[in-house]
Amino acid sequence: MRSRSPLRLPLLVTVAAVLAVSSTIQAWRLQTLEHDAATITLAAQLFILNGIYWLVPALLAPAIVAITRRYRLGATPWRTALVVHLASAAGFTIIHTLAILVTRALLFPYGGRVQATISWGAYLQRNYLMQLDWMIATYFFLVGLGHAVEYWHEAEERTVNGERLQRQLAEAQLRVLERQLHPHFLFNTLHTVSALMRTDVDAADDIIDRLSDLLRLSLRQRGQEVTVRDELELLRKYLDIEQMRFRDRLAVSVDVAEETLDAMVPHFVLQPIVENAVLHGIAPRARTGRIDIRAFRDGSDLRLEVSDTGDGVPETQLTALNHGIGLGNTRARLEHLYGSSQRLKCENVDGGGFRVSIAVPFRTERRAIEAQVGVGEEVA
Repeated sequence: MRSRSPLRLPLLVTVAAVLAVSSTIQAWRLQTLEHDAATITLAAQLFILNGIYWLVPALLAPAIVAITRRYRLGATPWRTALVVHLASAAGFTIIHTLAILVTRALLFPYGGRVQATISWGAYLQRNYLMQLDWMIATYFFLVGLGHAVEYWHEAEERTVNGERLQRQLAEAQLRVLERQLHPHFLFNTLHTVSALMRTDVDAADDIIDRLSDLLRLSLRQRGQEVTVRDELELLRKYLDIEQMRFRDRLAVSVDVAEETLDAMVPHFVLQPIVENAVLHGIAPRARTGRIDIRAFRDGSDLRLEVSDTGDGVPETQLTALNHGIGLGNTRARLEHLYGSSQRLKCENVDGGGFRVSIAVPFRTERRAIEAQVGVGEEVA
């Protein structure tokens, strides 16, 4: 949808009025130089005449610009454009000349002729030919203005379309990231089910039930952001599965500030981080481990933290964590959604363990630009 043209009638009339005042001052001064006396009545007549002189092009400008945009040079066969513009220019010059002559006839003696002995035919031709060069130049100036307006509209449309394509590209990239992760989570869970089928069929059946609940819940979400409350509900479904797998070896602590429950977070953002904590902080160890999940407000940011009581990672591997499928995709989603307003930090915890912290802008309303697609994300 195009925006309104910058050539609006009030602006054109204002420009015409300014030019009319300027022309009137010049004509008044010339009159006083040639004839010592110049009356107020003459000044008023000159202003009316010059007003018509400039008002006619201003009033006809929108029509000329519209013709130019319809029969634009380079976009229309040159013969067609030539015929249209020659006919349009002839109409413009005739209308302008008639308007001036009618105004002269109403304002000055003998209809504006210097003396009554000059024939109307000669008078009309003389006035038309005297102004013809200027009128043609004015017409083609308006033609150039019409081309400029059309190019302005095209540039505006390209900008709007470019922004739309950028949004669509970002949404497509987010969907690709999510779809990379979703099968990974399913594979991990199904591998657990496969292992339990040999030792505990009832537990495997329970995991399948919980996996079904988890997938149903995740597919219910149709945007890129959900509330912390909804994200935690989904995360608990995942933790139910992991706690059935690890039993007493996995303890979970959830500490969420009440004010954050309605804040918006990326959908499925916590699950890949918690899964990394399970895989690297809990699974390799025989003893009981704990995962702590926190959500709290930090000034204008919402902070999410997931930490485990594992052994942490060597300092040289902290950078590499940002390039795995799990955290790397999480970081990419955060950058797409929030740009430079987000942070994701991986660090070892003093005394043992590993922590991932996320900071995003704190707000309770949904983003206006949401990819209209559902689900999920996973880990490395």
